[in-house]
Amino acid sequence: MWTLISPTYRADTYRGWTLAMAGVMVSLPAVAVALAVGLVSGGWPPAVRWGGLFVALAGTTAVAGALPAVRRWNIRLANRALRTRLPAPLPVPGRAWPVRARTVAWLTLHQATGWLLLTTTVLCVTTAVALGGVWIGGGDDITFFTLPVHIAAGPAGAWTVPVSAAALLSGALLSALATALLRATAPVLLGHGPDERFTALETQVRELEQRNRLARELHDSVGHTLTASTVQAAVAGELMETDPAAARRALAAIEESCRSALDDLDHVLGVLREGRAATTPEHTLADLAPLLERLRHTGTDIDVRTGGDLTHLPATVSREAYRIVQEGMTNALRHAPRAPVTLRLTAGSDWLAIDMANALPDHRPPRSPARHGGRGLVGLDERVRLLRGEFTAGPGGEGGWHLSARIPLRAAP
Repeated sequence: MWTLISPTYRADTYRGWTLAMAGVMVSLPAVAVALAVGLVSGGWPPAVRWGGLFVALAGTTAVAGALPAVRRWNIRLANRALRTRLPAPLPVPGRAWPVRARTVAWLTLHQATGWLLLTTTVLCVTTAVALGGVWIGGGDDITFFTLPVHIAAGPAGAWTVPVSAAALLSGALLSALATALLRATAPVLLGHGPDERFTALETQVRELEQRNRLARELHDSVGHTLTASTVQAAVAGELMETDPAAARRALAAIEESCRSALDDLDHVLGVLREGRAATTPEHTLADLAPLLERLRHTGTDIDVRTGGDLTHLPATVSREAYRIVQEGMTNALRHAPRAPVTLRLTAGSDWLAIDMANALPDHRPPRSPARHGGRGLVGLDERVRLLRGEFTAGPGGEGGWHLSARIPLRAAP
């Protein structure tokens, strides 16, 4: 028994009733058009008149369902009234008709449910008020929906009380049934279809790629700055008394490195907060000389040799090559401070080759960041593979560490 009447105690039941009544309100323009058609076709045969009314209702509903704003409004209304979590609609170029068809189906169901529930609500409330009111007023003979009904005064007419309660309960149960129907069909008709889900998946993939790219950018920039600044600070401390000028140069290099890292950090945080950045640092191989100069202030001997034309590389290749060199230098400073580093950049007709090598203290290879929780080499490998290139890193000849990357120029996006 409690299960039967429990819907009458739930707020969802009456929120669903409100949503159904909103369907009645939404249908009023279509009803007005249909009534206008009915007035114009007053002298026509009944079959033609009813056909005209149906066409007017269906046509008005179809036009409304084709409007994107109508779908968005119905989704917000359903989420508020039914406590659903329907996502906002997504644009599907060239495949809008399935979405419009589902919107029209929802409008039709919504409006039909609203009118049916309005009719039953009026019947149930009218029954309860009429029967109970006449009995309280002393009883009488009435015609109730074309049926003669005798309501006696006093206890003999008390039967109207349970009948009135049953009528109100029936109205509440019908409202709960309508709410359940709308809640079950809303995800099907207003939720994302296959095309929208595919579009949403593409958007998620792009966002994930963007976040991974930002993570690599932040790791490369901030990680390099912290490593270089640590070594430069140690150099400045050693030279503060013996060579103040060199110490000042090391401190100036720390300042410049930190300023560059702050620009990169501002770029990343701007993208995460607003979807765009106030500044867009795009370091390329043209910025390689200042980077190497700052690293030399750490006391590291860097031998750089270039071949080919590095000024006309594709922008994507040049940016990624800069990051590869930056991360390689960072690893060299971290694992072998002040050890000599050789850098070879060779631009051919089809490939850009990057080769870096550095000696290691006591001829012991460092632990690979890719194997011990770091992301440096993993990020470099991802960068090169995205450009369809080749990447290797590991112990080289004579106990040193060697990093090599080959990036195709013609296949670069």
